[in-house]
Amino acid sequence: MQDTHRQAARRLVSTLGIAVAASLLPALSPLAVQARAADSAAPRQHILLDDGWRFHAGDPDGGSAPYLYDVRPEVTASADGKVADARPEEAARVARADTPVLKPWILPSGNAFIRDPARRYQRPATEPAVDAPFAKLAFDDGSWRPVTLPHDWAIEGPFLTTGPYGGMGRLKTWGPAWYRRKLDIPAADRGRKIFLDVDGAMSYASVWVNGHLAGGWPYGYNSFRIDLTPWLQPGGANQLAIRLDNPPESARWYPGAGLYRNVWLTKTAPVHVGQWGVTVTTPEVSAESARVAWQVAVDNEGGTPASATVTTELYILDDRGRIAGKPVATAVSAPATVAAGTSGTVSGATTVSKPRLWGPPPTQTPHRYALVATVRQDGRVVDRTETPFGIRTVRFDPDRGLLVNGEHIPLRGVNNHHDLGALGAAFNVRAAERQLEIMRAMGANAVRLSHNPPDPQLLDLADRMGFLVMDEVFDSWERKKTPLDFHLIFPDWHEQDLRAMIRRDRNHPSIIIWSIGNEVGEQYTDKAGAAVAHELHRIAHEEDPTRPTTTAMNYAKSDMPLPAEVDVIGLNYQGEGIRQDPEFEGTDRIRTPPQYPLFHAKFPDKMILSTESASAFSSRGVYLFPVHPSNSSIVRDGRGGDSHSQQVSGYELYAVDFGASADKVFASLDRNPYVAGEFVWTGFDYLGEPTPYYGARSSYSGIVDLAGFPKDRYYLYQSRWRPDLPMVHVLPHWTWPERVGQVTPVHVFTSGDEAELFVNGKSQGRQKKGPTAYRLRWDAVKYEPGEITVVAYKNGKEWARDTVKTASAPAALQAQADRTALASDGRDLAFVTVRIVDKDGLPAPRAHDRVRFTVEGPADLVATDNGDATSFESFQARDRAAFNGLVLGIVRPRAGAGGTITVRADGAGLKGVAVTLLSRPATR
Repeated sequence: MQDTHRQAARRLVSTLGIAVAASLLPALSPLAVQARAADSAAPRQHILLDDGWRFHAGDPDGGSAPYLYDVRPEVTASADGKVADARPEEAARVARADTPVLKPWILPSGNAFIRDPARRYQRPATEPAVDAPFAKLAFDDGSWRPVTLPHDWAIEGPFLTTGPYGGMGRLKTWGPAWYRRKLDIPAADRGRKIFLDVDGAMSYASVWVNGHLAGGWPYGYNSFRIDLTPWLQPGGANQLAIRLDNPPESARWYPGAGLYRNVWLTKTAPVHVGQWGVTVTTPEVSAESARVAWQVAVDNEGGTPASATVTTELYILDDRGRIAGKPVATAVSAPATVAAGTSGTVSGATTVSKPRLWGPPPTQTPHRYALVATVRQDGRVVDRTETPFGIRTVRFDPDRGLLVNGEHIPLRGVNNHHDLGALGAAFNVRAAERQLEIMRAMGANAVRLSHNPPDPQLLDLADRMGFLVMDEVFDSWERKKTPLDFHLIFPDWHEQDLRAMIRRDRNHPSIIIWSIGNEVGEQYTDKAGAAVAHELHRIAHEEDPTRPTTTAMNYAKSDMPLPAEVDVIGLNYQGEGIRQDPEFEGTDRIRTPPQYPLFHAKFPDKMILSTESASAFSSRGVYLFPVHPSNSSIVRDGRGGDSHSQQVSGYELYAVDFGASADKVFASLDRNPYVAGEFVWTGFDYLGEPTPYYGARSSYSGIVDLAGFPKDRYYLYQSRWRPDLPMVHVLPHWTWPERVGQVTPVHVFTSGDEAELFVNGKSQGRQKKGPTAYRLRWDAVKYEPGEITVVAYKNGKEWARDTVKTASAPAALQAQADRTALASDGRDLAFVTVRIVDKDGLPAPRAHDRVRFTVEGPADLVATDNGDATSFESFQARDRAAFNGLVLGIVRPRAGAGGTITVRADGAGLKGVAVTLLSRPATR
């Protein structure tokens, strides 16, 4: 379809048939990947390199200068701790002098993503002038630490309890680190192409093979490929070494550190499908039929021209992503001649009758297909790839919002950073799946991946589970937010990074929008900033003309040039207005009246959505008094906050200065029904950016805390996003011995339309929701021990009820695992929630007793947490204080060792508890 940036159409329709990046196997079953990849007779091998690694922090001589990617600006003072919406600054100029750097040898690694051949980089003829002993085959790494990937070395801490770096999670993520691994390359591989495929490495990766610098990639969030072939010795010993050099002052949140995503070895014939070389689209879709079109990039890295044909087969995938049955369509291309050292494209199309459409639950089903492309050279099979995809239509209507397969789907989305709480940035499929399951139960149907390309397995999960995704590439462009962030490499790498992300991800049915930036400093630079946006928009549409672009704007207004350069208007907090309280008058902070009507009037042909909404704060289970009478308030001491304890009240009325409560956001969306929906900041608490208390380790903005325990706000969103679910939630807890006779407001969230509150059986009155009321409040209730009960009604009939009782002293532990049947693959996880209760089994909501975990059987305790943003206890501690009655243990079965696992939790003066799990061999 045509680029809507250049047309006056009132709707942008995306009919992309979507797929996972071309890979041999679904990433959700790594053991199956290894099993199939190990077949040396296969035309392609895609081997997971997860074990056999050795890790060392630091460079050989204790200094990093010879290994620098490039000269960096000198940082004389920390920039950590400034407000989240501070204006980005102009880049610092750096004198290059004569410092030797590795940049000339690493830039060519991105050549495949530079469209203009004249702008591609030539590798220097000589080797870099650096002696790298850690990269050499003869180096003895026996004293180095054995690790298994994915690996985030920084999550082990210790926490930095004082000084700066609250923004980066109070965990040291910076400094050089090396990973080494032997590579077994049989003599039979001579003549094959051998690539290293890295799903993500934080950051400034340089890849060394047998002492030679093979290439690298600076951006820590993108996936990349390095051709190892020239430096390998098939039939001999081979050494792979990867050096990372994450800078300090390089992020506004916890970036993680290390080889924190999967690393693969891919072996192919010289003639093969190129990296992310399969693109599937569905330009015509109806209930009766769908036209499926594809392009297959065939690379010829041999020395002579090659004649190749591509056979394409389409299959239905089952719920687990496995091919089911016979092909629903087959096509064979005409022979194509591909010159040596070049790439050719083979195109084709077919029609699928009665297509099974991909769409978001609960009203639709995320059906998927697979395209299997088989490449033959002179009649011999030389490559085969399997590419899952989906068939669906997406329409972006400026007046109605988002339509998927013709159905209006309000965006009920959340923003999520990439860390997995106590597990850090090391990606784990089950941990990410658990997060999505918790969001799904709340009613969320969409995720914005803030503010960087995700692990590809997260997109596989979104495809399978039916989440809509906004895929985002950059948090900064040329202007800096922190002294050493991505702006340093943006001029050299923005094209490669944007094209790489889109080529990898463009076949996922879950992705509906490309975001080219978040709150970038170029919002402030008028036409110059708009020109950067225009270039990124152009690149995005060259790679994928079927999806729209957006950029998340917290400053740019409708009369500025930047919003005109993207297809969809994405507003951060501007919809409901920023800092409109009288106390901000005369300040130099961003102050913006509600902007939805102004943008809608200026851009009547563009859909509008809230790329970030709310940024509300709370600490789970903490309630502070007095309770603010309005429906939204900033946080100050005595106004929802307590700077001494560094906690924020859980009455869910409080937000960052530029944000708003959920209630205020809901009202704004209801007043402007043309807005497609929202992405709440954030679904989960995340490491770093701990506003409003920078002495803490993690954020306060999550609907769910860092351990995965829902805050009260969770049920407010559930009451709105799942209107057909009979539910009611009452807060606060009812254990307040020091508040007898004092006013203790009671608030109720319900999907019903009215409710009645009872205190010890006595009615406090029945209330009905008004037009823009999203909670029911009994603000004059005085505390007395006993119980509070709320009965919710809908259309005059009882809908749901909830009771909270006064607890006595903590007496025992209760435990529950999220799953009891696990795979013994070394990656599966069980999340064990331990609750402190009184003698009658009632939750003890103010208990902070210490709990100790022990694990018996073929499994290990890998992390613990309690959701307290102020806790500096190690995530690896077996003994941890509960936070308001809850604590979490994360257990991982050992690879290949099935059997019964017993997880015990004990505490001084508390009756212990045990949970039984069972691990079994992983099955595909």
